[in-house]
Amino acid sequence: MSTFDPTDPLALDTGLTEEEQALRAVVRRFVTERALPGIAERVEAGTFDRAIAQEMGELGLLGMHLEGYGCAGASAVAYGIACAELEAGDSGLRSFCSVQGSLAMTAIHRFGSEEQRQRWLPSMAQGTAIGCFGLTEPDAGSDPSALRTRARREGDDWILHGTKQWITNGEIADVAVVWAQTEQGVRGFLVEADAPGFSARPVPAKLSLRASVTSELVLDDVRVPDSARLPEAKGLRAPLACLSEARYGIVWGVTGAARACATAAREHAATRVQFGAPIAAFQLTQKKLVDMSLAVAQGELLALHLGRRKDAEGLAPEHVSAGKLANCRMALDVARTARGVLGASGITLEYPVMRHLTNLESVVTYEGTEEIHTLALGRRLTGHSAFA
Repeated sequence: MSTFDPTDPLALDTGLTEEEQALRAVVRRFVTERALPGIAERVEAGTFDRAIAQEMGELGLLGMHLEGYGCAGASAVAYGIACAELEAGDSGLRSFCSVQGSLAMTAIHRFGSEEQRQRWLPSMAQGTAIGCFGLTEPDAGSDPSALRTRARREGDDWILHGTKQWITNGEIADVAVVWAQTEQGVRGFLVEADAPGFSARPVPAKLSLRASVTSELVLDDVRVPDSARLPEAKGLRAPLACLSEARYGIVWGVTGAARACATAAREHAATRVQFGAPIAAFQLTQKKLVDMSLAVAQGELLALHLGRRKDAEGLAPEHVSAGKLANCRMALDVARTARGVLGASGITLEYPVMRHLTNLESVVTYEGTEEIHTLALGRRLTGHSAFA
């Protein structure tokens, strides 16, 4: 007879190969031993430890789903497992890995020239070069077709002018993948951080993703050669394809944040004594713990299913939308419930719950809000578009 593991209520470990379980153990140990120590101080200070980037590269986590150029060529499930473990530590860790690998590196790998791939991908895979992805603007978030950043041709060069907002890794990036309107439509360009006219500054007064770099990029008539243009990126389909890769990582990542919150609540409930008994003995608390445990397990099952399907035959964008929509909702519900179980202690940095909760408030918004993913699915379910 099979035994019941309270930390794995649906026995999902049986659906992972030995190699996948080994990868999970490696990333979990890295997060526990390297990333979590000092996380409260970094959150309070609003800083990101850049040294962690190179250590992720040494573990083969950056662009791990890509083939060649020093990338691991791992499966979609392996990448998802890594995302879950990184986000169990902090959403900033997974965000860095996601922007580096699924956005910046994927854009270069899929749409760049061979020269661009050779120049950037090996060092980005090692974490010695950092990339960011400049799509979102102050007035163009959910509607990327409203981009105001412009690139005009001038001889053999391009002149880029505009502003990007909410850009993860912006201030520490060595290269920015910048998307701009041209006379031929949206195109992508590689802009090096030391290019004259290019600058990055922090988004001030953040209350979420505190241990992550979030920036505004300013392009003041930045001149780049035509060799900096991504030759295969034509139209919005290119950046949206990269975003779909990153959203897939979120489907897994938020399950790690939710698991960390549920675990903290269960451990606290076992030791917090009120009215002569641990609160884990109370019926209402047990209901909360059970609900959280099953919700996390169901989210993990959804992520695993999508990962297996992605490896076997690929995913439609709507599959990824369904996963992000469902699992972000789940993770926020779990984090809020866990905060309640911890009582007043739940709002402090002594426990991870409020940190995860505030982070998840950003994760549910970026790379497609709840409303956008709902309407994307509604369009396919009904055949009618509700977008303006």
